[in-house]
Amino acid sequence: MLEWWEFALRLGCAFGLGCLVGVERQWRARMAGLRTNALVSVGSALFVLLAANTVDEVSPTRVAAQVVSGIGFLGAGVILRDGINVRGINTAATIWCASAVGVLAGSGIYVGAAMGAVTVVAANVLLRPVARRLQKHNSASHEVGTVYRIHVVCSDSQDAHVRALLLQALSDTDFSLRSVESGHLTEDPDSVSVRADIVVSGRQDDTLEQVVRRLSLEPEVSSVHWREMEEEAS
Repeated sequence: MLEWWEFALRLGCAFGLGCLVGVERQWRARMAGLRTNALVSVGSALFVLLAANTVDEVSPTRVAAQVVSGIGFLGAGVILRDGINVRGINTAATIWCASAVGVLAGSGIYVGAAMGAVTVVAANVLLRPVARRLQKHNSASHEVGTVYRIHVVCSDSQDAHVRALLLQALSDTDFSLRSVESGHLTEDPDSVSVRADIVVSGRQDDTLEQVVRRLSLEPEVSSVHWREMEEEAS
């Protein structure tokens, strides 16, 4: 059995170090901020302290293992899918680490808990610019892309329809739409010129020909053609 002051010391250590981890998250306006990380650390410490104060408990680490498993459900709650992107993984990992800090503090391993909290904060703060630089380097090292321009001439009333058809035709390909614009022709005010710039890795002339042929079948489209523009530098 632990003395009350030892219990309070371990709990206070978990609280303080959890707050340290949470301050960085709160400062960056993440979903799990100061209070969440502090509570995760305190809760983890309380479970370990319960095991430490149970006379017949011969393996307190079993409780710690259950804490690790249970914190996974809390971490999953902050992971969100935004289209093709997934947000909140770093916040979930921080919650998991805050739980580890609480387990160490609850076990009386004060130096280890402090080292863990400092390391978590350092990872979130110091590695951020490194990760961004690596991401930029990775984006710049992709295969050289080819830029195409599609030029469609249609009636003024079918401008929006042709734009929608163009987007639909490109959705089934590897092309990425860079820009699309339209304007009335000087020589024919009733006609509209739709220009779309698209990008793809490598060359895909055959696929682009299929897109152009699909658009040319529209009765309101009077002409459609494409040409290659300058290549993107890698």
